[in-house]
Amino acid sequence: MKILVFQHAACEHPGSFRDVIAAGGHSLHAVELDEGEPIPPLAGYDALLVMGGPMDVWETDKHPWLVDELAAIAAWVSAGRPYLGMCFGAQLLAQACGGAVGLMAGPPEVGLSQVALLAPNPLFTGLPEACPCFQWHSAEVLLLPPGAQLLATSPACRVQAFSLGDAAYGLQFHLELTETTAAEWGAIPEYAAALERVQGPGAMPALEAELARNLGPLRDAAYRVIGNFLEIAAKGLA
Repeated sequence: MKILVFQHAACEHPGSFRDVIAAGGHSLHAVELDEGEPIPPLAGYDALLVMGGPMDVWETDKHPWLVDELAAIAAWVSAGRPYLGMCFGAQLLAQACGGAVGLMAGPPEVGLSQVALLAPNPLFTGLPEACPCFQWHSAEVLLLPPGAQLLATSPACRVQAFSLGDAAYGLQFHLELTETTAAEWGAIPEYAAALERVQGPGAMPALEAELARNLGPLRDAAYRVIGNFLEIAAKGLA
């Protein structure tokens, strides 16, 4: 399959997902929207991955390219095509398809976490009900799009995962991390501010160490989720 990737920061890429994608013989085409790269014609792609980013879905004045991205996502999903959005990518899915996104009422979620899987779904086959994950966000989905199903939740953030139709998924959390993720994301001012708000100044070394200790389970979950998503996408093309 040919997989299109919407990126919003150079360091927020498919990460460990790339291992499974490459092993399956699939190809990736990343578009760095925040750097002004245009969205290519969508007809030439089989699945869409939409990654995280430091901006918010309502910042269309600051980031005019968001208007075209939201329109592309709405068209893609309305056609029933496979979509997987991580963090900001989940928020874009909700916003584009009739939901609502806003700032969290409480403090940002930053660090290792678990989410509770609420209902069996092909995307989460093989994962424990308490799924390990990584969080780094200050906004959340406040209202699901019409027809969406809530798939995972946590005490700090009700909408941790949802599906829309048979092939579109939004995950508020991250699984795709690598050994360098914490340091790279911590260099983004918006993320650094969220980290300090939650864990205090100088928290980065502890966060990096925590991630390093837990990278194995996160990678296992990442491989399972992207593998399941690729199977869902392939069935839709059959």
